[in-house]
Amino acid sequence: MKELVNGLYPTLLQADAKAPPAIRRAPGQGQVVDPTTFQTIEVDKLFDSVNHATTHLGQATLYRSLAQPLASPELIRAKQDSVRELAADPALRQGLEALVGEAKALERDFFDLLFGSFIGLLGAPAHEREIEGYGYASYLKGTRFLVNLADRAARLPTPGSDYLRILVDDLRDFAQSRAYALAKGPVYRTERGIATRAEKKWYTPAIRFRPSLFKPVALTLTVVLLFLALEFAPLLLQMAASVAPMFWLFLLPLGFLYIPIVGAFDRDGCIYPLRDSLRKSEAVHNVLDSLGKLDELLSFIRFKEAFGHPMTLPEVVEGDRHVLALTGVRNPVLAKYNPDYVPNDIDLGSERLTFITGPNSGGKTAFCKTLAQTQLLAQIGGYVPAERARLTVADHIYYQVPEISHLADGEGRFGTELRRTKDIFLAASPRSLVIMDELSEGTTHEEKIEISMDILEGFRLKGNSTILITHNHELVDRFRERGIGLARQVEFQNEQPTYRLVEGVSRVSHADRVARKIGFAKEDIARYLSGQA
Repeated sequence: MKELVNGLYPTLLQADAKAPPAIRRAPGQGQVVDPTTFQTIEVDKLFDSVNHATTHLGQATLYRSLAQPLASPELIRAKQDSVRELAADPALRQGLEALVGEAKALERDFFDLLFGSFIGLLGAPAHEREIEGYGYASYLKGTRFLVNLADRAARLPTPGSDYLRILVDDLRDFAQSRAYALAKGPVYRTERGIATRAEKKWYTPAIRFRPSLFKPVALTLTVVLLFLALEFAPLLLQMAASVAPMFWLFLLPLGFLYIPIVGAFDRDGCIYPLRDSLRKSEAVHNVLDSLGKLDELLSFIRFKEAFGHPMTLPEVVEGDRHVLALTGVRNPVLAKYNPDYVPNDIDLGSERLTFITGPNSGGKTAFCKTLAQTQLLAQIGGYVPAERARLTVADHIYYQVPEISHLADGEGRFGTELRRTKDIFLAASPRSLVIMDELSEGTTHEEKIEISMDILEGFRLKGNSTILITHNHELVDRFRERGIGLARQVEFQNEQPTYRLVEGVSRVSHADRVARKIGFAKEDIARYLSGQA
């Protein structure tokens, strides 16, 4: 389990990094969610809703999870067990909250230490990472950030769930690393670079680094020499007194040079080499990831507490085909802080095809995005916005919407859309969730029905869960006549949507209502033409 937990993603911080990890990163070709689906289902808005992480690292971890959701049921259940334990154990949660809160207070200083340029006392910062001074403050706070992680983790009770225990142990074990010894100090400057106390032999010439311009050893040595001079060389002092004006003339410039000389030596000879060692340390990379994952777990619980509607950890079941059964599901973005948001039920277990029909602005698209976002939340190990949820892990989540063709496509709107559909079809498996908003746009009505029939039949035979949002009730009727598919329509009462999903096929579009709502119905056009607008 430890290898599975720690080896799933590349660490947030890499040895060649030039800046702190970005929170929002452009999604790559993820295993579960491709970049087009990522944009279509509005994962950025989902992140904003779910994100209750305290630290920068926790937020970056949560975003990474949404961009690359888990495909392992074992790991999803392990994260769920950790969330349950934290929710049921106030002492453990309070201890982790304190650890994460303390990390938040010092996190910026840590990244300043790793990536800052310390420009001395006379320079003016030109950008965010240029910092006045020689780096003493960033060194003290940045190293304390690392030391506190291990020290606070050592005082936590040992968690019972595997995933949570591995993360806490990662923080505790950091105390055994060289990076921890460097951060805790003392640090020595030797001819071979910086060294810890254990690395410095008693006979090795070295300078102990003290993160301050005040150097007590040097000052003490100066006082001792003066004392010896007073005791054993009074004549020498009398000679020095006779040339005192000239002596002070030379001493004053040396005093002004003391600060930049000592500060630059400490910065270039100790602070920079130490921070380079920390930045390249695998132990540091791993402990930062573990902190981010712990903060992510706490964020799940805070999201549940803030959501305002029932939430649950879904039952993750094994199966060769995709299953998604939700009771009282709400949209995780739109329903937050909205007490009137209408819940719905859906069960995709028995049918491979589901048709969602209904007039415009009735909630079809919002509901289907709810399904995709709920599946995604389930696969990062967190709560989903439903009263009950049962599902399998989807190997792919696809969401297709009508695409606008580009001049270079050479195939028009229909060809552009069909190419995307083909790519989804070839990549999908029986364990995939595929949602499509209309099909075969940009062709005649008759061709649209025939081609859509062929495509949907192909998906049905493949065996994945396929959901089609459509106004084409004739297409739905063709499948229903064969006893194929689940038909749901959005409900309207008095020409107003209730946002409930009910059984049946809608045969109206209410386009006139929408036209009137935006002021472009027949009578509006006549009024504009007559100049009465």
